[in-house]
Amino acid sequence: MGSMFRSEEVALVQLFLPTGAAYTCVSQLGELGLVEFRDLNASVSAFQRRFVVDVRRCEELGKTFTFLQEEVRRAGLALAPPEGLLPAPPPRDLLRIQEETDRLAQELRDVRGNQQALRTQLHELQLHAAVLGQGQGQGHGPPVASSYTDGPSERTPLLQSPGGPHQDLRVNFVAGAVELHKAAALERLLWRACRGFLIASFREMEQQLEDPVTGEPAPWMTFVISYWGEQIGQKIRKITDCFHCHVFPFAEQEEARRGALQQLQQQSHELREVLGETERFLSQVLGRVQRLLPPWQVQVRKMKAVYLALNQCSVSATHKCLIAEAWCATRDLPTLQQALQDSSSEAGVSAVVHRIPCRDMPPTLIRTTRFTASFQGIVDAYGVGRYQEVNPAPYTIITFPFLFAVMFGDVGHGLLMFLFALAMVLAEDRPSVKKAQNEIWQTFFGGRYLLLLMGLFSVYTGFIYNECFSRATVIFPSGWSVAAMANQSGWSDAFLAEHPLLTLDPNVTGVFLGPYPFGIDPVWSLAVNHLSFLNSFKMKMSVILGVTHMAFGVVLGIFNHVHFGQLHRLPLETLPELVFLLGLFGYLVFLVVYKWLRVSAASAASAPSILIHFINMFLFSRSPTNRPLFPGQEVVQSTLVVLALAMVPILLLGTPLFLSRQHRRHRRRHADQQPDETKTGLLDSPDAGWGSDEEKAGCPGDEEKAEFVLSDVLMHQAIHTIEFCLGCISNTASYLRLWALSLAHAQLSEVLWAMVLNKGLSMSREIGVAAVVLVPIFAAFAVLTVAILLVMEGLSAFLHALRLHWVEFQNKFYSGTGYKLSPFTFNVEDE
Repeated sequence: MGSMFRSEEVALVQLFLPTGAAYTCVSQLGELGLVEFRDLNASVSAFQRRFVVDVRRCEELGKTFTFLQEEVRRAGLALAPPEGLLPAPPPRDLLRIQEETDRLAQELRDVRGNQQALRTQLHELQLHAAVLGQGQGQGHGPPVASSYTDGPSERTPLLQSPGGPHQDLRVNFVAGAVELHKAAALERLLWRACRGFLIASFREMEQQLEDPVTGEPAPWMTFVISYWGEQIGQKIRKITDCFHCHVFPFAEQEEARRGALQQLQQQSHELREVLGETERFLSQVLGRVQRLLPPWQVQVRKMKAVYLALNQCSVSATHKCLIAEAWCATRDLPTLQQALQDSSSEAGVSAVVHRIPCRDMPPTLIRTTRFTASFQGIVDAYGVGRYQEVNPAPYTIITFPFLFAVMFGDVGHGLLMFLFALAMVLAEDRPSVKKAQNEIWQTFFGGRYLLLLMGLFSVYTGFIYNECFSRATVIFPSGWSVAAMANQSGWSDAFLAEHPLLTLDPNVTGVFLGPYPFGIDPVWSLAVNHLSFLNSFKMKMSVILGVTHMAFGVVLGIFNHVHFGQLHRLPLETLPELVFLLGLFGYLVFLVVYKWLRVSAASAASAPSILIHFINMFLFSRSPTNRPLFPGQEVVQSTLVVLALAMVPILLLGTPLFLSRQHRRHRRRHADQQPDETKTGLLDSPDAGWGSDEEKAGCPGDEEKAEFVLSDVLMHQAIHTIEFCLGCISNTASYLRLWALSLAHAQLSEVLWAMVLNKGLSMSREIGVAAVVLVPIFAAFAVLTVAILLVMEGLSAFLHALRLHWVEFQNKFYSGTGYKLSPFTFNVEDE
């Protein structure tokens, strides 16, 4: 079989890598992505391994790269992806990359520090200039008495001194700037703390200043405070410090302030020139980082991956080579050998590869394409298949979309889903589509081929159901004739007026002309018993599909038993399972199909009930009113029930007794044959030590370590027998979800049509209202169709189809207890 039907053959190989060429060899293996290394130093901590120093150096470089990347993003630049394929650099280049990286990082830190200092200094100069600009043209003399008192109080002396109350007080100034959102609180606190013994002037700056740290523009408020008294001045300075105000010197004379303002403007001009030169130099450094960082990141990540792989190798006794063990696909062994020879040619000693025996279960390798990846992902989500186990994915490609479509069958809804998936398929090579960061979009895009088939199969089942947005379509002429019934029965206008519901009798000549060529006849959409007819059809169809699906799963188990050499399972497990399943539920399917073919319209009134026959089958009884479908039916039914019940003890005891007998034989000749078997296994087949039989007591590959315990095997087989026998009943009933979901989808579609679009079409019959009403109603219909019927109902049908495959189908033959082959590759690093 091909690799899609079961996993590829995987071998355990041992690699002898010369010490001088080990790095080059592993690097080449990372480019090819052929092998999965096994850790031969599992008992050694990560800090005691051979290449831990190199790994730490790569990690430190990664931290420096992160700093450089953040600096590039801070400048509003983007890192371009590296051009071409970059191999892992030689080990000696790591020191060069580290030196250049450290130099660039130090230059960036120095330039950023200088830029920050210059911006802070320029910010201070701008604030100081704004404060001095506020004082231009304003006279700041001694405050008058009215500024701090409303009039004489009881404590005011009657006789004032000749010089006045303030002749010895000197006016002082505090000037500065505060952030706008703090200005109101600062003004209130100053007034209350100083009890009004001050004059404060606040003015908002016309231009917002750039914050030196964040670079964001921020509004500022300048203030000039006149006060007298040393205690008041101390209070003012403490309050401004608490509000983180920028306080600047403020001369009393206007001429001095004007001179200081001119000097500040000159300094600001010089600072801007220096800051411009600094930013130009910063741009040059960032340009070098932007050019060098992407290839460095890829190279250092590859180097770290190589050293981590080398840490999993052991050192030979002579310390001349490294020994590695790895899993590799058998068909890739020649490529592996050639790659190692090419990589180690410069060292003078070629690397050696040879297969070794292994008792561990090999990993599972199934190669996928962009089409099969989503279907394989559905299977692997349940569990990765065991090595060489039958892979359900090829069959899931057809069965999963089909069972989904059985529940989602509608031509219109399926066509919308198909077109949506087709658009993603056609645009799959666009970088903007492939690398979109939206998680929901990535989910849909990853399953685009699955959605494509789901939509296509839904269109097919929609034609079977004859439903397009819940409406029936007339593609072929109907097989029913109302005119023939009217002529035969003599229906008049008065009769039609009195009888709104009429019955078409297929036994009347000319009424039923024959079956509809494809799907359900559209005349059924007009019938009152339309729902009853569809329910009967879909219920029987669900049972037929379910039994067929489960029987196919049991048949696939045959390929597993033959491949693993477990031929005893064919008569002891597979055959009893098929007899039990088909003898009971396969017979039910036979009754349904036989009744469809045997009973005609003429004998439909006296047709026997399949349900009564099936119940009587288990009760070993008969119903006088329910005649048999065929002669000898009771004998056939009794025989099938007895045969099915007889399969239960075979299924329960057959395998344990066979294994017990085989184990006794093995013990009798174990002492004589053990040396020969070990020798033969090592010479003939490197993988001969691994198997999957329960003969090894449930532990694959541990034949010598695990002891055969009959009670454990009996318990395991009893669980399997009970699960299968009860599962045949419950799983068959579980497939009725196909009928239930299909009915729910059809009814929701019918309700949406009747309650939304049909009402809009009824309103549009009035002239002049059509354009006004139909647009919003159709918009609502479209939104509800997508949200409810496509998204919600589609997700529901998807989950139910998932359950039918995981539980009802795969448990018949698929264990899903393996693990994937995870090859050592640089592909992830390159991306």
